[in-house]
Amino acid sequence: MASLKDVRLKIAGVTKTRQITKAMYMVASAKLRGAQQRIDRFRPYADKFYDMLGNLGGKAVDAAHPLLEVRQGAGDTGIVLCTSDRGLCGGFNANITAAAMKFAAEKSAAGNKVAFYCLGRKGRDAARSLGYEIPLGLIGHMNSPGYDLASETGVRVIDDFLSGVLDEVHLFYGEFISLARQKPAEIRLLPIAADDAPDEKTTVDYIYEPAVAELLNELLPRYIKVQIYRALLDTSAGENAARMQAMDNATRNCDEMIRGLTLLMNKTRQAAITNELIDIVGGVEALKG
Repeated sequence: MASLKDVRLKIAGVTKTRQITKAMYMVASAKLRGAQQRIDRFRPYADKFYDMLGNLGGKAVDAAHPLLEVRQGAGDTGIVLCTSDRGLCGGFNANITAAAMKFAAEKSAAGNKVAFYCLGRKGRDAARSLGYEIPLGLIGHMNSPGYDLASETGVRVIDDFLSGVLDEVHLFYGEFISLARQKPAEIRLLPIAADDAPDEKTTVDYIYEPAVAELLNELLPRYIKVQIYRALLDTSAGENAARMQAMDNATRNCDEMIRGLTLLMNKTRQAAITNELIDIVGGVEALKG
């Protein structure tokens, strides 16, 4: 049985850990409120942008804009991977990277060359550990991601697609659904083909001015940046929600450990007192004898 001093030291250590996890829970809770407000405000705009662009893309042929061109055969694939910079958020980052790596492995098996455009330290480290090419790795910005980060990434993948470095681009991120649920999500950024357009029966027939080709030239690059920015906001909110859950579970585990150690301390102290009484009684009996 551990000594009384050792048990008390363990209780003190677990108590300090509990203070840290409780503080991290409160910090994540405060950050989540702001991140959730940002994604709730931006998500309707991104959805409407996608619907409108899908309607517009359905009216255009591939030649209307290079970003609509569907290239045949095995080609180079770009993966924009959005993860957090920090850990301690359960399996949030692991689930996103697992989905992206599975997709990358399938593309590699099909003869495609895969390159990762990483936004966040965890995704970059995962891609680097598996030896994938990383043309872009932006870290240290996921605490409060801004539109500039999405714009820089969007410009890079568009340039690589237009120059022929990439034949397709996919986006992986953590979708924030609720406080208790976040899941990996994937969308195809490029090319935006006519078959990506929503069903004509459920869409509004817009009249566009000026011509469709001119609108595509302006809207398609903006669409890429909007979708990346939405992924950043989703990932930021999902990270903080996952960290809240992880820190809450850690705090509960600390409470259980403290209760168990306190019980062990009481048993150890009672055993020490009992042994001392036995020694005293034995000494008294020896003196009587």
